[in-house]
Amino acid sequence: MFYCVIPARYGASRLPGKPLLEIAGEPMVEHVRRAALASGARAVVVATDHAEIRDRVQAAGGRVCMTAAGHASGTDRLAEVAELCGWQDDDIVVNVQGDEPLLPPAVIDQVAADLAASPDCGVATLCEPIADPQVLTDPNAVKVVVAQERALYFSRAAIPWPRDLALRGEPPLDPRCLPLRHIGLYAYRVAALRRFSDWPVAPLEAVEALEQLRFLANGVAIRVALAAAPVPGGVDTPDDLARVREYFRSRMS
Repeated sequence: MFYCVIPARYGASRLPGKPLLEIAGEPMVEHVRRAALASGARAVVVATDHAEIRDRVQAAGGRVCMTAAGHASGTDRLAEVAELCGWQDDDIVVNVQGDEPLLPPAVIDQVAADLAASPDCGVATLCEPIADPQVLTDPNAVKVVVAQERALYFSRAAIPWPRDLALRGEPPLDPRCLPLRHIGLYAYRVAALRRFSDWPVAPLEAVEALEQLRFLANGVAIRVALAAAPVPGGVDTPDDLARVREYFRSRMS
């Protein structure tokens, strides 16, 4: 059994009020909440610091936890939710981003089950192979290096880097070790969340702007598995929003 938390922050530089943007007549956060409810979570909680998001979710029958506005990261917000809800150290919490209206419920269940089956890990997450060299070199696509289903490192850089292919001017995708794109869906043990909030920002985390590196820097193992279903991208830009709206329009026609 696990809990599912959907952080829904109102402020966003490219899409202000993003959780409330309408898709097929409903706010985006409601589509995300519906996907989470279709998983095996024992409870789904929307975590927000904004009254209008709270009101819209509650009007639809959803559960809301009001959190502080000044959290430095979504992980810190989850830690506050776990504290406010009184969850225990061994409980598992899945963080579903509030801008993922197309997230398959199957991967929510997968990441929670992976963590439950890995008692040596405090965190679990997912990945997928990279087949496009442009994705490999895109700093917005986070890469992960994995050994024995444990994360060795996350980076915005192209890793692993096939030296010989690069020297020959060939596409840097070596079939012996295809690079992996990290999918930002996490399951946490509540004890790991509490420790995360107590640690200072790690140097690697600050340099890469990747908060999961704080766990690795402090010796917390992260389980990584290939996603059991394709995970469409979230909504970060107006173009993303148009793509998702068109997807829902096509399904309803």
